Amino acid sequence: MKDSANTRFAWRDRGLHLMVGLIWCLLAARLIHIQVICRADFASKALRQQVSEEVILSRPGDIVDRKGRLLATTVTVPSLYLIPNQMEAGEIKTTALQLAETLQLDAALLQKRIEKSTSKQFLWVQRHLTAEAVDKLQALNLPKQIYGFRSEFKRYYPQEELAAHVVGLRDIDGIGRGGIEQTFDTALTGKDGVRRFVRDARGFVLEVLEEVTEPPVDGSSLKLTLDIVMQLTVEQQLDGLMQTHAPLSACAIVLDPNTAEVLAMSSRPTFNPNAPETASEAAWKNQCIASVYEPGSTIKPLIVSWALDQQLINRDEMLDCERGAYKMGPRVLHDTHPYGLLSVSDVLVKSSNIGMAKIGERLGNPEIYRAVTTFGFGRKTGIELPGELPGLLRPLEKWDGYSTGSIPMGQEIAVTPIQMITAHAALANGGRKVTPHLLLSKGSGAREVKHVVVSKVVNTTQADWVVQTPMVDVVKRGTGRNAQLNDYTVFGKTGTAQKIDPQTGQYSHTRTICSFLCGAPASKPILLVLVSVDEPTGESQFGGTLAAPTAAVILDQCLKILGEPAEQPLLASPTVAPAR
Repeated sequence: MKDSANTRFAWRDRGLHLMVGLIWCLLAARLIHIQVICRADFASKALRQQVSEEVILSRPGDIVDRKGRLLATTVTVPSLYLIPNQMEAGEIKTTALQLAETLQLDAALLQKRIEKSTSKQFLWVQRHLTAEAVDKLQALNLPKQIYGFRSEFKRYYPQEELAAHVVGLRDIDGIGRGGIEQTFDTALTGKDGVRRFVRDARGFVLEVLEEVTEPPVDGSSLKLTLDIVMQLTVEQQLDGLMQTHAPLSACAIVLDPNTAEVLAMSSRPTFNPNAPETASEAAWKNQCIASVYEPGSTIKPLIVSWALDQQLINRDEMLDCERGAYKMGPRVLHDTHPYGLLSVSDVLVKSSNIGMAKIGERLGNPEIYRAVTTFGFGRKTGIELPGELPGLLRPLEKWDGYSTGSIPMGQEIAVTPIQMITAHAALANGGRKVTPHLLLSKGSGAREVKHVVVSKVVNTTQADWVVQTPMVDVVKRGTGRNAQLNDYTVFGKTGTAQKIDPQTGQYSHTRTICSFLCGAPASKPILLVLVSVDEPTGESQFGGTLAAPTAAVILDQCLKILGEPAEQPLLASPTVAPAR
């Protein structure tokens, strides 16, 4: 019995020692695994637990006009935050009331936000504070451990509404919204940096790891083609037009036809990018690139130049305008006034729809389609602005006999103002098609951006004749007489397009879009101006009587800003006064 008991105890003793030895072996193996095999992984994890990262924001680049005048810049402003997990339950309501009263906030809503964030170390209260607001907040004497101020970048627009649709804006998080700010958001924003530092167990910074800190790369500054003095002139004239005629909207563009640089671009209604919350819904639309309308008679010089270039009409031939009524298939076309024989030039001067329809018959639908697509209609111009529309151009297979007469007089096709002035630039510069652009140079070294001619549209001889003969006569003795200037020979074309009534589907007799496109000097054009007015009120709703006077003043003043010498001795101020 005694021997049997001793044997059992011996086996238990050996089993216990074996188990302990096995445990020690497992522990040793685990230690070896941790210290040798997984050493790098655990070291990295430990480092991540100790090392924190903080983003160093890059400063967005400035936007300036062609002369270096500031359009958009960035300033540093304070923003208020709370540390909810440092706040006692009893002080949440009191703090919310004090802050709400000082910053004009909803106290109940702020209190609810704080209560939902009691486990957090950070909560924005209000960003981009004024110096006055900071002084008031500091006067509250809140416990320093529960709040703080953080410096942030804020976009500032010193010209306010001026060129707002071109420049765009940046939202509170620094993201470009609209205009150049959105198109070149990446270049303007730059690249944020990173600062890494070591914290202790309580979260205090022990060391900044300079050797692994990535410095920010500030955004590039952009120089635009705009001239702010010209821009101011345009906007003042548009404001006067809006006040006098109360249209739904209006816009104007000033373009160098030789380089396609946009020197001014304005749209009404507008907004102040420093206070976007005050803008109306209609104010966000840039009419210059997103207003789609039937161009009316402004398309006629383009069709005439194309027909001349294709040798389907001659400059000196006469067209029978049928005394104001012409049966074209199942429809009867009418002119505003009855004309008999008109020269090709006078078809444009008198803006004869019948004369244009007969030119359309000479061309035929395939050639008309080739003309309008070559001049750039039906697709975006490529200007560096978001939201540009391509206009409306139906496929050729959907054209019919009506199209043959309608499109040459500016119906059955819809364009944007930027498309129309770009198309006319091809006539003004001798037949070369160029892409309109707003970016002149970019980068800290002001690197110039190259823009090239896209293609040849029509022969220089034909383009020059259309500009210097019929389009000059439009202003001298035709529908554009209100655009005459004392100092310069102006060429131009009026446009008055009836809008479709959405209820009847027919052309309205009371809702129109009036436009006028002009340029000077006619012998060698250096500026083009387009003014478009949507649904003006009052009796005068024609391009020649409403848009032409405003365009003429813009053209005259912009030529003088460029220092263009008068073509004849100065007689007096322009014969056409600004729209009132």
